[in-house]
Amino acid sequence: MKTYFNIRYIALLIMLTTAYTGVFADGFTLTGRVVDEENNPIELATVSCLEQGKMVMTDLKGEFSISLDSGDSVVVKFSMVGYNARKRVFRRPKGKMHVEVQLPSMQALGEVVVTEKRRQTTGTERLDIKDMKSVPTASGNAVEELIQQQAGVSTHSELSSQYNVRGGSFDENSVYINNVEVYRPLLIRSGQQEGLSIINPDMVEAVAFSSGGFEAKYGDKMSSALDITYKRPKRTEATVSASLLGASAYAGVASKKLAMSHGIRYKTNRYLLGSLETKGEYKPNFLDYQTYLSYKPNSRWTMDFIGNISENHYNFKPTDRETSFGTMENVKSFRVYFDGQEKDIFRTYFGTLGISRHFGDRTTVSLLASAFYTKEQETYDTQGQYWLDDTQTNVNLGVGTYMEHARNYLTADVKSLKLMVKHKTKHHDIEAGMTYKREKIKENSREYEMRDSAGYSMPHSADRLDLIYSLNSRNRLDANRIEGYVQDTYRFASGEENQTLYTLNYGVRFSNWSFNKETVVSPRASLAIIPAFDQNMTFRLATGLYYQTPFFKELRDTTTVGGVTVATLNNKIKSQRSIHFVAAFDYRFKMKERPYKFTAEAYYKILNNLVPYNVNNVKITYYGQNMCNGYAAGLDLKLYGEFVPGTDSWVTFSLMSTRQKMNGQWIPMPTDQRYAVNLHFTDYFPGTERWKMTLKLAFADGLPFGPPHRGLEYQNFRAPAYKRADIGMSYRAYDNEDGKKRPLLKNLWVGIDCLNLFGISNVNSYYWVTDVTNQQYAVPNYLTGRQINGRVLLEF
Repeated sequence: MKTYFNIRYIALLIMLTTAYTGVFADGFTLTGRVVDEENNPIELATVSCLEQGKMVMTDLKGEFSISLDSGDSVVVKFSMVGYNARKRVFRRPKGKMHVEVQLPSMQALGEVVVTEKRRQTTGTERLDIKDMKSVPTASGNAVEELIQQQAGVSTHSELSSQYNVRGGSFDENSVYINNVEVYRPLLIRSGQQEGLSIINPDMVEAVAFSSGGFEAKYGDKMSSALDITYKRPKRTEATVSASLLGASAYAGVASKKLAMSHGIRYKTNRYLLGSLETKGEYKPNFLDYQTYLSYKPNSRWTMDFIGNISENHYNFKPTDRETSFGTMENVKSFRVYFDGQEKDIFRTYFGTLGISRHFGDRTTVSLLASAFYTKEQETYDTQGQYWLDDTQTNVNLGVGTYMEHARNYLTADVKSLKLMVKHKTKHHDIEAGMTYKREKIKENSREYEMRDSAGYSMPHSADRLDLIYSLNSRNRLDANRIEGYVQDTYRFASGEENQTLYTLNYGVRFSNWSFNKETVVSPRASLAIIPAFDQNMTFRLATGLYYQTPFFKELRDTTTVGGVTVATLNNKIKSQRSIHFVAAFDYRFKMKERPYKFTAEAYYKILNNLVPYNVNNVKITYYGQNMCNGYAAGLDLKLYGEFVPGTDSWVTFSLMSTRQKMNGQWIPMPTDQRYAVNLHFTDYFPGTERWKMTLKLAFADGLPFGPPHRGLEYQNFRAPAYKRADIGMSYRAYDNEDGKKRPLLKNLWVGIDCLNLFGISNVNSYYWVTDVTNQQYAVPNYLTGRQINGRVLLEF
């Protein structure tokens, strides 16, 4: 009997203990760290329990903490874009548990389907470049063409790699390669003269772009920042491509300590320029060589070198041209017969050497030295004899002659030394830098234009012969510039279980220029919020003060005396200023199990101390004085995702208004593009992934324009809308991506592109003709017509 009561007592005790445990231990806390294959922390990785509907993200150190309900088994998933997801099963978990999870990278796994894009938590967005090589292109500058398709970005010439961002000029966009600011040639005046961009797409690993509200580490430009990272090869690799517009070759070699890559590109616009209305002998050829060397003797030191040599020639002998313009009821015909030629040479050398010292995984100190040198020559003597007729009445409206002459020579030498420090803590990513620049520019320019209409020189004077335009410029610039910045990215969370995540970026930038003895200070800040109630949403706010410190073109103050325009450098000029206000919303969602992202950004920019300018084609001529204030306001929308499984497509829509107040009058800025729509669509042929199609559509409002050699107050006309469609088809003729076959060749792609699919005659600029009654006609200069381009790409 006693034994029976003892058994009952023990059973009751067990039941009470079990009940007590069930009441007070029905949950557990999981903490840990998520790292990559080299034990580096992975920030913003997702830690989720789908069955319980709970999720958190790792901090800057890759650490996390999540409270979950207990059970027989709890499955927790660890994932991050670019890495293979991992799952851990915990059996009857209780109390506090700690794990460390290692996520292998995509490169270690072969082919991985990415179902989530990295979040944008600052003013800079990381762009996907995986299909960049297969996109139909007229310029051959794949990175810039990718930028031109983004929301808030516009261009009106397929021959140019230049772009406008939210009402800014071409000169308001900063470009960095591996933390060093790069420059472009200064005398470019037409898209057809442009050679290859300094950015070699074969060598690019990552592209980050900001159209406003960017961080303090990016330089003194008002509109945008493009940050390019060149890749350090991890194995031996090579590509060779060729088309009717040029060719390129790339090779990368890697060992345990040394990695190097080499790229050479050749481009010719001769075939493409043959579709222009101005006929003649086009002989453009552009050659570019780049190398990137990276040496890591141990885990503490890294040495990097980038070198670039670019040789661009543009030779042209025009013969004749015939253009019809006007309305269907009033068609004019403009015919020209030419004599003369144009010869341009642009030689550019660029190099950067960087040495980095790593103090553990958290602190890096880098010293970067760079040099940029360009020698530019623009020479032409062209005479045109023209007839302007009314095709309806066969009446001759004007007969005349014009002659254009230029002897423009420029050399620029910019050297810089930059010290950078980066330090990471649990919640902070701190970065600071100091740069010293030495700028030397020498210019010797002489231009004039003569017009003769019906036997009278324009402008007509009874007692003398005047030229309609004459410029003389002999200038020297020798100045020093000091720049510095410090910024912090602070990531923190609120709440214990369903956390609201915050990313606060704040910093300040300053610069001093010896030429005008001006010092400017630019505070900047942005905040991103991922709310607890829906972590597919991201709210972003950004503001800051952005200065456009003058370089060379902004300084040239022109004064006309006796019909001759003289350009001098204005040492009293001040930096242009822009105050950015950006509010953005990102939403990630899925349809038919495919990922999408919708982004909306509203912005307003207050512009002060503006230096007004005129744009002729892609040549910008500044007034050389701070004469205007203005604003830019707009809305940018973008839908990005897999419209077709395994491909990336997007559509953008932009609305904008930008104006400036000049001499008490509000006028549109030369880049006042009121609306723009861009579509990038990629698809595979049904039933196969060997055939791939890419379609690019652009529809953008025309820009203001007016007669040449007049003020901005006379820009009362607006060009027709820019409309263009390019389509390209690629066929994978050979597939050895998995390396199972013996040949070294991995892929062989053969493609055909139709550029300007609908043969639309887009207007590039205007040539103004005066008839015998002194009436002026704007004769449009059209861009390229429909062209077929064949290409082949070999990957090793």
